[in-house]
Amino acid sequence: MASEKKTLSLKKLGIDTYKDSVIYMRQDCHICASEGFEARSRVRVDHGGRSIIATLNIITSDILGPGEVGLSEYAWLLLGASDGGLVTVGHAKHVSSLSYVRAKIYGHTLSTSQIKEIISDIAAGRYSDIYLSSFLTACAGNHMADSELIDMTNAMVEVGKTLDWETSMVVDKHCVGGLPGNRTTPIIVPIVAAFGLTMPKTSSRAITSPAGTADMMEVLAPVEMDVSMIKRVVKEEGGCIVWGGAVSLSPADDIIIGVERALSLDSESQLVSSILSKKIAAGSTHLVIDIPIGPTAKVRSAETAQKLKKYFESIGEALGLKVRVVFGDGTQPIGRGIGPALEARDVVSVLRGDQDAPQDLRARAITLAGCVLEFSPNVERGRGAEIATGLLNSGQAWDKFQAICRAQGGMREIPKAAYTHPYTTKDGGRVVSIDNRRLALIAKLAGAPQDETAGIDLHVSVGSCVHKNDVLFTIHAQSPGELQYALDYVSEGNDVMVLEE
Repeated sequence: MASEKKTLSLKKLGIDTYKDSVIYMRQDCHICASEGFEARSRVRVDHGGRSIIATLNIITSDILGPGEVGLSEYAWLLLGASDGGLVTVGHAKHVSSLSYVRAKIYGHTLSTSQIKEIISDIAAGRYSDIYLSSFLTACAGNHMADSELIDMTNAMVEVGKTLDWETSMVVDKHCVGGLPGNRTTPIIVPIVAAFGLTMPKTSSRAITSPAGTADMMEVLAPVEMDVSMIKRVVKEEGGCIVWGGAVSLSPADDIIIGVERALSLDSESQLVSSILSKKIAAGSTHLVIDIPIGPTAKVRSAETAQKLKKYFESIGEALGLKVRVVFGDGTQPIGRGIGPALEARDVVSVLRGDQDAPQDLRARAITLAGCVLEFSPNVERGRGAEIATGLLNSGQAWDKFQAICRAQGGMREIPKAAYTHPYTTKDGGRVVSIDNRRLALIAKLAGAPQDETAGIDLHVSVGSCVHKNDVLFTIHAQSPGELQYALDYVSEGNDVMVLEE
C-alpha cells in the first residue's frame, strides 16, 4: 500500500535542461507532504526497472494535474519514459563520495578508488549542480596531481561505452576550440582515409559556439548513428564524421562540461582529461591536438599552450595514447564562413579544389592532416604535408569525402539563408585585429547553429586594406527578426575589427 501511495502518472512537459535530471511535482502533491520534499531536494525516481536521481522543482500552476508528475527531457530519456507511465518517487540514498569532495576542497590528494567513485556518481546523475560545481572548483587552478588526472581520465572512460576497431592504429585529430570557422576536420578525415589509415571521427555539436563539427557535417550528411552503423561506415570507407553524443562516450564528461561552462571555469587539467577520455573511449591510439593561440581564442598565451602540450603528451603517454600537439595562429578565424552551412560551403570548396576556396583553411587542414599521416610507419617525419597536398590536389580526398557521405546516408545540397545583410566600414584603413569572440556572438545572434544557414561570411582578414563603404562581412539569417538582432548588437558599438590608417 505504501508503494502505491508513492506512484504518480507521467506527463510529458517538453522542458530541456541539457544534462540535468529534473522532476516536476505539484506543490500539493501527497508525496511531497509525506516525504518532506522541498524545492531542490534530490529524489530517486523509478520507472520500468530503471532508476535515476533527479532534482525536484515545485509547480504552483495547473500545468500538472493531481497525481501527475513531469520530467525534464534528459530525465525522460534516461528512464525510457512514456506519457501516462507510472513512476515511484522516494528519498535518494546518501552519496558517500561527497566526503572525498570535501577532502579535495581542503587540499587532499585523492586515491584511484575515490576518484572512480566520484566519477561513477557523476555519470549516474547522483551529483546536483551544487555538488558538481564544488568538486570542479576544488580541482581547478592546477590543484590536481598528475596521478589524479590520469585516474580521472581513466574513470571517465570506464563509466561509458568504448569502441574497438580491431586494428593497431586508429588516428584522430582534435582542436581545443575558440576559433570561429577552423573547420579542418571534414577535410582531414577524407585525406587520411584516402591514404589508408583508419579515422573514425566522433565530433561534438555546438554548445556556446556558432557551430560544432557535427552541426556543420549534418548540413551535408546524416551524423546521428549508432555503434553498428558507425562501424559499417568505417569498414567501408576507413573513416566517418559523426555526432559523438549518439554513442555515449565518456558521459560523465558531458555533464561536467555543462557545469564548467556555467561557472566559466577553464581548468587546463580538466580540459586535458575531457579531451583524452573522449578519444580513448572512441578507440583512438594516435592523436593530433590543434591549439590555436591568440588574444581572443580559448588559449591566449604561448605559456598556457606549452603547459597544455606537456599535459596532453604526458597524460596521453601514461594512458597508452600517442599525442602530438601542433600550435597555430589563433588571432583570427580560419576560412570565411562562420555557421553550419557557410562552413560546409568552405569545406566543400577546399575539397573540390575551387579557385576561390579559402586558402588559410586549406593550408591549416594540410598541415594537420600531414601530422596525422606521419603517425604511419610508411611516412617520414616532415613529408606528411606533401602527401596530404597530393591527395587533395588529385581529387582523391574529395572522392573519399563523397563516399563517406553516401555511406552515412547520402550527400545533401547546401542550403542558403533567406536574408542577408552586408556590414560596411565607415572608414578606410588596414585591418589590424579581429575579435573572434564578438564575431562568433554575432553569428549566434543571427540564429546559428539552430538555423543551419545562419552565420557570418567574412570578406576581409588581418592585414587587409579597405576603403570607406567596403563590405567587412555579411550576416546571414533565416528570419528578419534574427537578422535585426545581430545588427542591433553591432550597431551598439561592439566592433569586431580594429582598423588603423
